[in-house]
Amino acid sequence: MEPKSKSTSNEIRQHVELILSHWKSLLLCLLVAVLLGFTYLRYATNIYSASTTIKIQDEKQSQKLPSIQEISSDGLFSDGTNKIKDEIEIIKSRTLIENVVKNLKLNIRCFAVGSIKENEIYRNPPIKVSFFNSDSVINKIDTTLHIKVKSTTEFLAFKDEGKSLIDRNDSEGKSYDFGAKIETSFGGITLTPGTGKHAPVVGSNLKIVISSVSSMVNSYQRSIALSTETGSSIVKLELKETNSHKAVDILNELVNEYNKDVLFDKEAVIKVTSDFITKRLEAVSQELEKVEGTAEQLQKSRNITSLGTQTDLNLQSEKNLQNEILKTSNNIQLISYLQEELDADERMSDMLPSDLGIGDSNTAQVITSHNELVAQRDRILRNSSESNPVVIQLNNQINSLKSNLRASLINIKQTSNLTLNSLNKENARVRGRLYTAPTKAREIRGIERQQGIKESLFLYLLEKREESAISLGMYSPSAKIIDRAYSSHKPIAPTGMIIYLASILFGLGLPIGLIYVSDMLDTKLYRKEDLVNILDIPYLGDIPKTSKKQKLVKKVDYSPMAEAYRIIRSNIDFMMKGVKGKPKKLFITSTKAQEGKSHTSTNLASSISFSEKSVLLIEMDIRVPKIMKYLGLKDKTEKGLTDYIIDDSIKPEDVVVKHPDNEFLDIIPSGTIPPNPSELLMSDRVEQLFNYFNNKYDYIIADTSAVGLVSDTLLISKYADMFIYVVSADGVDGRQLGHVAQTLFDEKRLPNMTMLLNGVKVGKKGYGYGYGYGYGENPGKKKKWYNFFS
Repeated sequence: MEPKSKSTSNEIRQHVELILSHWKSLLLCLLVAVLLGFTYLRYATNIYSASTTIKIQDEKQSQKLPSIQEISSDGLFSDGTNKIKDEIEIIKSRTLIENVVKNLKLNIRCFAVGSIKENEIYRNPPIKVSFFNSDSVINKIDTTLHIKVKSTTEFLAFKDEGKSLIDRNDSEGKSYDFGAKIETSFGGITLTPGTGKHAPVVGSNLKIVISSVSSMVNSYQRSIALSTETGSSIVKLELKETNSHKAVDILNELVNEYNKDVLFDKEAVIKVTSDFITKRLEAVSQELEKVEGTAEQLQKSRNITSLGTQTDLNLQSEKNLQNEILKTSNNIQLISYLQEELDADERMSDMLPSDLGIGDSNTAQVITSHNELVAQRDRILRNSSESNPVVIQLNNQINSLKSNLRASLINIKQTSNLTLNSLNKENARVRGRLYTAPTKAREIRGIERQQGIKESLFLYLLEKREESAISLGMYSPSAKIIDRAYSSHKPIAPTGMIIYLASILFGLGLPIGLIYVSDMLDTKLYRKEDLVNILDIPYLGDIPKTSKKQKLVKKVDYSPMAEAYRIIRSNIDFMMKGVKGKPKKLFITSTKAQEGKSHTSTNLASSISFSEKSVLLIEMDIRVPKIMKYLGLKDKTEKGLTDYIIDDSIKPEDVVVKHPDNEFLDIIPSGTIPPNPSELLMSDRVEQLFNYFNNKYDYIIADTSAVGLVSDTLLISKYADMFIYVVSADGVDGRQLGHVAQTLFDEKRLPNMTMLLNGVKVGKKGYGYGYGYGYGENPGKKKKWYNFFS
């Protein structure tokens, strides 16, 4: 048994040789595929990529040092992972992208229309479109304008009918002047040409696509990709576009819009604080004017111009107490203001004034946390609704902080009132020492004290308002740009190498696949392996396919066919070495007609006769005789086998025809075609014929009928020493052959049956070997240039 590895190797080699036998088709398919790939690259729309990198800065994170646990766990920013994800969602929000689309006018695109494809002109388009209607109307339009430039001042406009401008005649368009108002279904528009090198080319075809802002926002929301690493505050933005400059501008503008949005949230807190301080300044100013007016009236009514001095000790004590009373009163007043602000119903914003200097750090921290939650909730509400679970959770946290703040303010106010009462008592005690002072002085000091309180509060509020104004300009954007948007301006798709590789794989894979599938579905036989795999019958040899001009082998012949017959002649002698003292009778048959049975009989007889062995060739296929035609002796016959069988007066030697050019080859032609060939071959005259020539020839070769069609051959099979069963390569179905030939062999109906494969094509289905060494051509004949490498 053939080793499995060797069998597998042979199968692979046969498949490779089969594929290589179709090299012309493979080459043609490969060239066509590469040409298609080149055409695709020539006219495909290129895709470019741009990217930018930003860092999301966390102000609270930067104000404290990270712990060892934070650094050693998931990273320095591990606690801010959710915050980074929230910021990413904000960057991709419809609000920001809509601002980008409107700022860059991405919903209005201009294309240069070619015969095959369109190219977008992003920067400095040759035509600018101006609208008479409002942006709220224009931003909802979806339409296309087809324009052909006729001159520097005139153009043709075409209706959008789904046809290319290339397929339209100028008569279908309507002429307009550049700058003239054009009435459309969405209002008037004006087309203005560019100038200089950006002016439209006369004769060029342009297409202006106006898309709705909403559709463009949806498109860019899907196209813009944001990515970050766990525990990192670095965010990378990527965008793929048909124009590299547009991709760069979009990313830069998106980062700018994000920073504007963040600054807007931070400035909202400062604005609320500033408005609160301004409102309180107005109230304090009115109270101060009232106190100063009272002092003025008192001085006028009492004729007071100056006051005597008191003892240094009492005055100093009173002054210190007054300072404490002043400070405590201010604190109580600020707490009252904040409580009023906290309980006010008609406030424009939920944010509270911060950094009022009440004196309690916990209260200041609660206010800061409250404002941060309000800013975060408001940012989410821009792209969501009140029913959002996150918004609900934030509202709950805000209400909780307000409750805590109210309780804290009440406690602080109570404590401050107790302190103020204590100070007033102490002040009354000190003032008791001054009862001896004039009543006017006491009244003036009381007024001065009230005036000092109001002045102190007024100056304090002015200071805080100035601090708020300064803070308003000190906030920095949250997105620090690490790398501005960049593009190599080289297309990332389609990639030439990948397209050509795919073209080569397609150009080779498709025909190879078809060849392989065709080979699997093909039930015909082409080589020895195909024959021996389905038949358990001795194999005699094979004959290569030759040109129609070369029908017969010659005595001096170096062709592959001549060498094949010499090999078969040797194989026959080896297989019939036991037949001695009588001629070797070879009967040649096939499954059906047109398999080369007569051709094989004639050439085998000729090849044996060239070895100076006497051969009698009998044309026993009396239905369709061809041997005399192959030998070119058709016109020289008068009587044949059928005539001998029918007419008892005709002797065997009377129907023998001598070959004029070969003394060792005699032929018995078929003779007259009878109406009953089967009955005729059953005659005893057939046996008498073989007995007559039993000792006169070395070989008797009989060309019989096809056993798959008629029973003629089976009637005379008993006279044969060997049956040569001819199988036509690429001419018979293997299933039919297995049914007919194997059955005849198993039932021993054809004595000493062997198989001969005829018409084998070199290279066909993996058949790549030759016949002998040096027999491929005449040694004296020069090689053609294309055979030197074979």
